[in-house]
Amino acid sequence: MTTQSSQGRIRPYQAVPEFHHSFDVIVCGLGGAGGAAALEARRAGAEVLVLERASAGGGSTAMSSCEMYLGGSGGTQLQKDLGFEDSTENMVAYLNEALGARGDQEKINQYAQGAAEHFNWVESLGVTFKRAALLERVVVPLSDESLLYTGNEKTYPFNRVATPVPRGHVPSMEGDEGGKLFMEALIGKVIEEGCQIQVDSRVVALLQDDNGAIRGVVAKQAGKEVYIEARSGVVLASGGFVMNNTMTERYLPETRAFGVPYGNTYDQGDGILLGMAAGGNAINMDQAFMAMPVYPPAKLTFGLLVNEQGQRFVNEDAYLARLAHYCAQQSNQKVYLLIQNEDFEQSHYFERLDVVAVGDSIEELEAEANMPDESLQTTVEYYNRFAEQSEDPLFNKDKEWVKQLNKPPFALVSYSFEDITAAIMPGTKGPLIFTLGGLETRPTGEVLSIDGEVIPGLFAAGRVSAGLPRTAKGYASGMSVGDATFFGRKAGKRAALWRK
Repeated sequence: MTTQSSQGRIRPYQAVPEFHHSFDVIVCGLGGAGGAAALEARRAGAEVLVLERASAGGGSTAMSSCEMYLGGSGGTQLQKDLGFEDSTENMVAYLNEALGARGDQEKINQYAQGAAEHFNWVESLGVTFKRAALLERVVVPLSDESLLYTGNEKTYPFNRVATPVPRGHVPSMEGDEGGKLFMEALIGKVIEEGCQIQVDSRVVALLQDDNGAIRGVVAKQAGKEVYIEARSGVVLASGGFVMNNTMTERYLPETRAFGVPYGNTYDQGDGILLGMAAGGNAINMDQAFMAMPVYPPAKLTFGLLVNEQGQRFVNEDAYLARLAHYCAQQSNQKVYLLIQNEDFEQSHYFERLDVVAVGDSIEELEAEANMPDESLQTTVEYYNRFAEQSEDPLFNKDKEWVKQLNKPPFALVSYSFEDITAAIMPGTKGPLIFTLGGLETRPTGEVLSIDGEVIPGLFAAGRVSAGLPRTAKGYASGMSVGDATFFGRKAGKRAALWRK
């Protein structure tokens, strides 16, 4: 974390003796949000400068699968081509259930109304989406299908309020490098259409005039401070704060105790701190995405997730972020999967899982795992009674995944946070996390003060802002890249037209 004071992050515009450069719009960060903002600002007629702290663009978006959560308006062209219909009302209903009280209704509505057009924009960059769907229970396709379920659409309680539709849109390629492919296409367009990019450039301060408007930035390049004027606006798009220990200690003290930070090196919260120094209101800072990919293989969903008291706590067919949310709430984050032999396969995402107990009866497992007497037995007895009719009245797991656990041998596999070892980041223990809090903004990107007033000339998008996704409990993969690029576009366009 930077050691600059808040005062150091804000400097008077009028006191600048001479500007080294002047542009209409300055975009701070060249990930998905920054690239989208720069491109739209340029297309709106602005002269655009992009400042990137790293030695190359891409950000955390380039590290992702680049799933984008899209739908509404009858369906994206990909959904329609594959025979799926998705109304805006249906998508809004799902997002409202997913985000609950933390959701921003205006952002939800605008996103659902514009997501289908956003897909067309992504394709227009030259990103290829194969007209093929993978509808199995997976996290990302390692083959080249482009449409899949990436949330809780088919699970309770979401399937009670919205018709399940696959909304995960993934660039077509074998492997898990969709983000790299997307960012190459986006940065190519940013350059092609005339934006200037300066890498190895860290924005250390904003320039604010006597009226409170943001009029430029101070960037550190090659050890020297450079003053750059923004004739129209500044867009903060430099990522979240998951790599900033001081900020995670302050805002995510419980989550950081068991979570493994996931993002790029420069997810240091620079943009959030700059915006706060300018008077911006930071919200939702206590929330983070978490991943507990108990599946694939999908057949593990037939098992029961239980805590150290031998009790279930979630419907096991929920999406990985929702599973992680509820796993984190269990005492000591100790979680086990009770599985019978015919349904067991090695996890795809954890290189090592500890088998806590094996036995020919549930009673044996319970004793070997030191669970309270009859606790696990009672859980399984109740579950099996209704599973005979493919029902789960306690947690409403979909009948596709409900069957009796009555074929020994049985095993208890530890998914406790202290035991799981992630294959995606060898040597780490615990769920991967990234932050979901940031500056409060309008859907068009204007940063708001604690009083709800617009800070003139200051915009934010991506994980610098509190965007569409607000909680792991309702997160669907693709919400972050979809949000960053969708609202990044809006921020860039609005910044370009701010003073016109």
